[in-house]
Parts: sequence; structure tokens; C-alpha cells
Amino acid sequence: MTSSSRSDSPDRPARPGRIVIVGPCASGKTTLARGLAELGYEAFSVAQEHSSIRRMYARRNPEHLVYLDVSYGEIRRRRPISWGPARLEAIRARLAPAREDADLVVQTDGKTPAEVLREVLHFIDGGENRA
Repeated sequence: MTSSSRSDSPDRPARPGRIVIVGPCASGKTTLARGLAELGYEAFSVAQEHSSIRRMYARRNPEHLVYLDVSYGEIRRRRPISWGPARLEAIRARLAPAREDADLVVQTDGKTPAEVLREVLHFIDGGENRA
């Protein structure tokens, strides 16, 4: 990851550079990216689970790579799906390089979007490495 920071104005603290979020379907990637963007962070959700490119997230040149994980039961609770646990395992296998490279891994089961956002902000702003 790179180590650049940016500041939107002299009165605002520097924000970390680009934050890229990967993880299985329904793990909360888009919601987290939206929450971070609303706070002024440059955040992107990468739907890498649908790609065969092993390190697609790297094309965004992230300063921080966040991996969100979710269980099959939680996915079913969050949205209707027509596939079973074997597909989630295939997705996880495809995402293994991203999980290995992640600066932070967050299990989102049972957490609200606000709780996930707080956990990621704590890591980004506090530098706690939990990967």
C-alpha cells in the first residue's frame, strides 16, 4: 500500500489516501464505502468476488485495503439469494489474496453499518493493525 495522505483544507486534518473495500456479496462493502465517502474519505468498493483477476483491488492503488467478511447465514438474513454455502466458499477462495493483503479484516455478522464504520475509522485514524 502507499503512504500518501491528503487534506481537503488547512483547517481539516489530513485524511488517509484511497481506501479500497473488498469482501463477499452482502458483506457491506458499498454501505461502508458510502459512509466513508460521506466523511470525506476517498473510498471504493471493489466487486472482486465476481472477477477472476486475483489482485483486482490493487488497480485502485489503495493506502488501506479493508476486507469485510460475512457468514452464509448473515447473507441470507440480509437479502434473498438463490445459491448455497458452496458458492460462498468459492467466493472466499477467489478473494483469498485480498484477505491476505488486507490491512484490516472485519467480520460484519451482527454488526450495524454504523458499528462497521466505527471499527474501520478506529483502525484508519488510530492505526491499529487487525489483519
